[in-house]
Amino acid sequence: MDALLSLAFDNISSREPLKIRKGLRQIEGLLAQICLAQSKPRSPKKRAQAEHDGQRGQAKGLSELREDAAFREFFRLQEGFQCNVASRLLSTLERLLGFPPSSQNDLVILSTLDLIQGLLILHPPSRALFSREDYLNILLDLLDSANPPAVQSASLLVLMTAMLENPRNMRTFESIDGLLTVTSLYKTRSTSRDVRLRAMEFLYLYLMPEVGSQKASSAPNAIGLQRSPSKLAALSGHARTHSGDSGNAMDLDEDDTGIRSMEEKQKALAQFLDNVPELVHGLREGGMLSASGG
Repeated sequence: MDALLSLAFDNISSREPLKIRKGLRQIEGLLAQICLAQSKPRSPKKRAQAEHDGQRGQAKGLSELREDAAFREFFRLQEGFQCNVASRLLSTLERLLGFPPSSQNDLVILSTLDLIQGLLILHPPSRALFSREDYLNILLDLLDSANPPAVQSASLLVLMTAMLENPRNMRTFESIDGLLTVTSLYKTRSTSRDVRLRAMEFLYLYLMPEVGSQKASSAPNAIGLQRSPSKLAALSGHARTHSGDSGNAMDLDEDDTGIRSMEEKQKALAQFLDNVPELVHGLREGGMLSASGG
């Protein structure tokens, strides 16, 4: 697995779009092997037909994934600097932002965002990377109106996944005017309907009560994302798995300090948005808050 990741990292570190796309496909293929159940043996003819039809194995259940040796090895590797895929993809994403705008580059950006979101779900400790301003700023830059709606929407999905059960990331997001960026996108008339809905989902997530990562590791998340991170959040119980190589270990432990109350966050959001009471009411109506909450 180390060799496969090393080969993929070499490709996504390139400045050639074709090599980057090849590296992204290699990472996607590795994750597919880990997360998809192996189908029953078939004849070469039937296997070729299935590949032609785009058929893939069924996703493994959580209990299967936890006990899967390949997944446990992948999780172990993510604890070190050299093999942490999310950090490598973020560097690639930053480099892609410097490429000349084109529809092909947008597709590569979308593929990169899709993989980052999946990795933050599979390896929750990697969300701690977004306590760094430079990584969060990459996502906020992608919300710029110059980018297509698909890129804006995918960036909001990654942003939501990065914020899940991680108050420290929330505080960094607030400190770099993230609320201003998302609310401006939400209020701008030229913003597409889908992006506005995604921005509203993020604001709902922001307003929800905050809990520490360990307390929330087995609790279902109230906001349902496109890739259903709530269903995989239970895997964060492995968040303290260590590689045993302290020299290469990443400090991915989430800091639970700095938790803010719902009232504090409502006041912060009210600086940029007038309908905060309506958003809170919507959360209560949806059963995401207790009647006494907020």
